[in-house]
Formats: sequence, C-alpha cells, structure tokens
Amino acid sequence: MAAPSVDIFGPTSWNHLILLDHLPEPVPHMQFARRSWETIGGTSAGKALHLAGLGVNVRLCSPLGGDIEGQRVRSALTAAGVAVDAFSSEQTERHVNLMTDDGQRVSLYVATPSTPSEHDLSVATAAVAAADIAVVDLSELGALLLQRVKGNTPIWVDLHDYDGSSEFHEPFLCAATTVFMSDDSTKDPWELMHSCLSRGPRLAVCTRGAQGAIALDASGNRYEIDAVPADVVDTNGAGDAFMAGFLAASLHGKTIQDSLTAAVAQARIAIESEHLHPKLAEVLLVP
Repeated sequence: MAAPSVDIFGPTSWNHLILLDHLPEPVPHMQFARRSWETIGGTSAGKALHLAGLGVNVRLCSPLGGDIEGQRVRSALTAAGVAVDAFSSEQTERHVNLMTDDGQRVSLYVATPSTPSEHDLSVATAAVAAADIAVVDLSELGALLLQRVKGNTPIWVDLHDYDGSSEFHEPFLCAATTVFMSDDSTKDPWELMHSCLSRGPRLAVCTRGAQGAIALDASGNRYEIDAVPADVVDTNGAGDAFMAGFLAASLHGKTIQDSLTAAVAQARIAIESEHLHPKLAEVLLVP
C-alpha cells in the first residue's frame, strides 16, 4: 500500500529577517540591527519542510516567480525533500521581518505574488482530488481553490489568529475537516473551537504559546498538553511545525493526545532554529 500523500496549497516567500533590540518608534531615527539573515518564509513552506523532515510524501503548490528569489526557494525546498509545483507569478513573494528577542515582529510585504491563472487553478483542483490529505492555507490561491474543490479529500486548514468572525476565514473554516488556530485573538479558546466545529470541521486544535495546546473533537472530548522547554532562537514557523507534527502523527494512526505530543515536539525544532526548519541551514544557498 502506497504511503499517504499530502498536498499543500499556499504561500512561500523569500524573507530578510532583522533582529533588533526593540521595534522602531514611528519617528525619523537611526537604529542598528543586532544581526540579519535571509531565508525561506511562508506558512505553506514551513508545513511542507517539517512534513518532509518527518518522512511524509509531500508536495507544495505555491506561486513563485522566475526571479533569483524564486530560484533560491525552489532549489532549497527540493534539496530538503519537498516536491515543488511552482505556479506562475510575476514575482516571488518577499518580506522584511523586524523582530525582537521577546517575540515582537513587524512583517513588511515588499513583493506579493500574482493572481493564479485559470490553468494553475485547474491543476491545483485536480491535485486536491488526487491527494490523501490537502492542506489549504490562507491566501488568494487557497480562497480561489476552495471555490472549485468538490469531493471527499480531507482538508486541513490553519486559521492562525482567527477571532471567530472574520469573513475572509469563513470559506476556509467551512471547507475544513480539521482546523488549527492560535489563541492570540480570543479570550476563550474552548468557545472559539466549539464555534468552529459547529460549522463543519470534526476536530479543532488551538496553540497557546508557552501554555501548550488544546484540542476539541466533534464529540466534545477535550485534550490538553503542556509546551516543552526550548532554547528559543526564532519563533517564526512554530505553528506550522506544530501542525505538521500533528498531521504526520495522525497519518501513522496516533491518537489525538499522542498527536499533540508529537506536535509540541516538532514545534520545538522550529523554535530552536533560525530557519523554518534546520534542514535549510544545510541546503540554502545565499550570497
């Protein structure tokens, strides 16, 4: 029997990360960076890298340009074991992230991808139908894809800092069988997850930073896990690693509680690296 396949649809970017003592004040001034580096970003890239690192057969479908940034992204992801289907874009998405040691961050989008073509959307629709599991991330690609998708492929969605009422998130939520989110925009994560399950998903999982994570299934069963100690280097991509760890464990038939254990362990791998996944330190070629 062939190993289950996971197809991921959504953003990949080239990022310039700048570490500061504090975020800039909104006044003209000069400020020195403590350090800076360039690497791959994007929520879909993070999930794909961690799934590949866990031995999952994963394909990433994402808009990438023919520019040098797009070439760097493709070559590094491929070297890390991710099969990449690059959809045509006039330019590769690029960010400049200003960060501090305590987790504060400002993301500046300096380039955004083109709207996916009809051809690429048709390819993506067929890929969803053929996949064992489809991860559809928040993006223009994901929103357009969900308008076309029909069938029984389980869809996993990362709602990030969903507040329970955002119109943009609604079609992603309603199409999903499993949803992940953080508690950044809610005072009651249990109620937020219950609200999500009332719209169709069978399982909701919420990350709570240093407090660990919780989950709620459609039968009302609650699950909780503590965070694991980590030497924090960069929190970028921790949620993507968490979701990948949970998904990989689920594919191996693990229980929800055991999948949470695998998820927090995988998040630690991301937190302790300056890249989305430590494998990038080996394969990433930057000037």
